[in-house]
Amino acid sequence: MKNFLFLAITFLLLSACSSKKSLISKSFDEQLSSTFYKNQFTGVLVIDAATKDTVYNYNSHKYFIPASNTKIFTLFAALKTLPAQIPTLKYIETNDTLYFEGTGDPSFLHPYIKDSTALIFLKNHSNLVFVSNNFQDEKYGLGWAWDDYQWYYSAEKSALPVNGNVVMTYKNPELIISPSYFKDSVLELTHTNNRNESSNRFYYPPTKKDTLETPFITSDQTTRSILENLLSKKIGTVSTMPLGEKRTLYGSIADSLYVRMMHESDNFIAEQLLLVASGVLTDTLNGKLTRDYILENELKNLKQEPRWVDGSGLSRYNLFTPQNMVSVLDRLYTLVPKERLFSIFPAGGLSGTLKNRFAVDENPYIYAKSGSLSNNYCLSGYLIAKSGKVFIFSFMNNHFKQSTSEERNRLELMLQTLRDTY
Repeated sequence: MKNFLFLAITFLLLSACSSKKSLISKSFDEQLSSTFYKNQFTGVLVIDAATKDTVYNYNSHKYFIPASNTKIFTLFAALKTLPAQIPTLKYIETNDTLYFEGTGDPSFLHPYIKDSTALIFLKNHSNLVFVSNNFQDEKYGLGWAWDDYQWYYSAEKSALPVNGNVVMTYKNPELIISPSYFKDSVLELTHTNNRNESSNRFYYPPTKKDTLETPFITSDQTTRSILENLLSKKIGTVSTMPLGEKRTLYGSIADSLYVRMMHESDNFIAEQLLLVASGVLTDTLNGKLTRDYILENELKNLKQEPRWVDGSGLSRYNLFTPQNMVSVLDRLYTLVPKERLFSIFPAGGLSGTLKNRFAVDENPYIYAKSGSLSNNYCLSGYLIAKSGKVFIFSFMNNHFKQSTSEERNRLELMLQTLRDTY
């Protein structure tokens, strides 16, 4: 009798799950076969986080431009390689001289992270020498738009970034400029650009009220000059470290960078995290080294090999499938405790890039990363159904001519259906 009851209950549960899955398939199929999706490319994958069963699959094996969904892979790379505190400087102390090199740490005096660990450390040493040969990457990623040089989201990569490698300009009520090294390089006048393309000459419109963040052109000389200005002391430069074992100074809490990267979709932090990771792996700062290591070691069993060319998703050369995204999200779900993981991702209706979407009166039900480029919108992450069941999903939409807001609205309705059905 007990065996019969067990089989009956199991049959009913399986029937209920099958029925719910059929409802989702019917609803999603109707939506995706509408004229709205006719002239664009769409891929979807939804799985049960506990059982790994596929709930819905539509073109999930095909490649899409992921935009900032790329940061999901960058987050995974950082979590697999970096310690709880970010390495901020490497150094060797010889006699009375401190030789130091950057680790790529983006938090050094970052406008929003504001870590000053390295600055305080350097202030406590009289004779400083900056070593600059460990950066073996390009300032910009492959496929980045050349005319984005003047916008905050396209700051240059470097070994020892300062202030997020941007000049912050605002009025209070006088013109305030940070880093102060650039105070004579900012002209208060209206100009077609925020900065000259080939020089560190900046423009701030006299009528502007809010803060302007403009990337500056980086170089070893510029880095040294900014540090000299901050420390009020001269700094020497050499191309190689003296013989000896390098020591590491640790700075900001890693999760503070992960949250900023994912919530605000901070491209600069994403790119620099790959550099920091490569320095941990190889002692050389090159994002490709990190990407190759992760793909060859941690993600070698992905069903489709992605084309991963930067950390931020600024490049249209990136190609990932929904299956790629769900696979990494699933690994993150296993690797990181749920409370911590969900705090790193934007929460629907509550934080980051999802603050104004997926709003509910009770707790958030979406924790996900969005990705936008012109004519492309993707959203990948986690959904908590009304039953408490967790789903992992990836919706990737490319090459549409409709408004991005309408893409978001339709996707939100589909995810609400998933939430309510389960």
